[in-house]
Amino acid sequence: MAASTHAARAARDLRGAAFLVAPLALVAIATAAAGDPAWTQTVVNFFVALTAVVGIGIYVGNAGIVSFGHTCFMALGGYLSAILTVAPNFKAGNLPGLPAFLAVVELPLPLSLAFVVLGVGLVAGLTGMVIARLDGAAASIATLGLLVIVYNVLIGAREITRGSQAFYGIPITVGVWTAFAAAAVAIVLARVFRGSSIGLELRATREDEPAAGAVGVRAVPRRWSSWLLSAMVAAVAGALYAHFLGVITPKAFYFHLTFALLAMLIVGGMASVSGAVAGAVLVTVLIEALRRLEEGFAIGSLAVPPVFGLTVVGLGLAILLVMYRRPQGLLGFAEIEELVAPAASPHVAPGPLPRVEAAGALVAEGIGRSFGGLRAVDGVDLRLATGEIVGLIGPNGAGKSTLLGLISGVLRPDAGRVTLDGVDATDWPAWRMARRGLGRTFQNIRLFRNLSVHENVEVAARRSGLDAGPLLAQFGLDALAHRPAGTLAYGPQRRLEIARAVALAPRFLLLDEPAAGMNETESDALLDDLRRLRDETGIGLLVIDHDLRLIMRLCDRVVVLDRGQVIAEGPPAVVQKDPAVIEAYLGRAHRPTEPNSEG
Repeated sequence: MAASTHAARAARDLRGAAFLVAPLALVAIATAAAGDPAWTQTVVNFFVALTAVVGIGIYVGNAGIVSFGHTCFMALGGYLSAILTVAPNFKAGNLPGLPAFLAVVELPLPLSLAFVVLGVGLVAGLTGMVIARLDGAAASIATLGLLVIVYNVLIGAREITRGSQAFYGIPITVGVWTAFAAAAVAIVLARVFRGSSIGLELRATREDEPAAGAVGVRAVPRRWSSWLLSAMVAAVAGALYAHFLGVITPKAFYFHLTFALLAMLIVGGMASVSGAVAGAVLVTVLIEALRRLEEGFAIGSLAVPPVFGLTVVGLGLAILLVMYRRPQGLLGFAEIEELVAPAASPHVAPGPLPRVEAAGALVAEGIGRSFGGLRAVDGVDLRLATGEIVGLIGPNGAGKSTLLGLISGVLRPDAGRVTLDGVDATDWPAWRMARRGLGRTFQNIRLFRNLSVHENVEVAARRSGLDAGPLLAQFGLDALAHRPAGTLAYGPQRRLEIARAVALAPRFLLLDEPAAGMNETESDALLDDLRRLRDETGIGLLVIDHDLRLIMRLCDRVVVLDRGQVIAEGPPAVVQKDPAVIEAYLGRAHRPTEPNSEG
């Protein structure tokens, strides 16, 4: 992709960050000018919480995995900074188990923060090597387990952390401007990460991991990167929290804080930085209001006594209400500037399609796969060369989609092998097959539904170096560029999935029922598009479809699969007259009878 496109996107992300930071700066200025200690305490606490929420959102929002464990990084950051900054005489009397080099140091806060980032980053990097391999509920439970482990380690290490007793004497050096600066930096980091190639690819895995793999995205290192960065930001928030209060305990970083921070993220919207900011604002206001009501209040002549736990109950009700009305949070998947001033979809000229530079072949030799006692694919040989269009047909349940999964790396064969340009690719995962020149679409359309049309194509285009805009125009989608992909009609969704696969600049493209659900006119248009794609790029196309009219007119060669085995192969005119093919589709009663030898 052109450097100017990268620069434009970076500038857009920085503008979006400035859109969020500017009102926070006004709050900081007003707070500093007012000088009210109670109000200052509330605002500083808000900025620290905002830093933590934005940090958590770097992982949760982009990976789509709820983390219950990020407050453990806050705890580690808080305790490490406390140990580095308290006076040596305090350590001598209260922390006898400290290593000698830590017992004598007394660092200023900025320098201690550097060590916090490095130290907690090391812990996050090691734990992330495991957690990044998990997704969904398994990953969330693992983060909860990490929180419990760190909590108990802090309590158990009494001679280093004072255990469950309060760790006091921490220099109170965090004021409005320090807390605001941390929140501002966190917002900028979060926005830049979200818009980066890593962030975009991670959001693609959040939407549909198999589809992301099909365009070369490897989910594990992307999740690890977001886990590491989010942990570092959370650690800084924890250190600021310690230097704001001057005293901490392990309990301060446990379930209550986890619940409050996740409430902020859920209420505002986990999938955007703007949602994290909005949620932090709203929940902070709600908490402050509920805390005052919790102490008792009067409505006219009616006096309501103190209600213990009202704050937690109120937060729970707020989450339930938001989840009921807007399951994705108040701002959903959008950044605030996208809601206030939606970008117009640009009209650009169609660009040239990428040309295959060298001839090659994708070959399956004796490939097979069983599921339990069912042999879904059994000893299939198939060859696809660059520049040719091969049709793969067969009745329902013949094993066609399974064969595509085996060839593309989604499934592993238990017999035979796959070669790509003569290199054994049998055990390659889907992301590696994609990076080596194999694109594909799916039987059931798999788009990144909450990403824009442009972003869907950009995920692949960034990897291949193509410009997504002209490619969208080539497929008639440029006017829809900023629409969420999930809002498109069926036909444009099919075109978008093909455009995304082509954006990978593949040498071979596997299309699984691209004409499914199309009428005759749309099918004819698709036929023209696929012919043009082959003629202009030299790409090799393997097409599965039940539209035999399309297959017979489009393909140079047709392979027929039935019960997992190839029963016919050859030119369309020959294959459609093959008795075995007729029987497979229509049954034995329709098979042509042999001539009677007795006349």
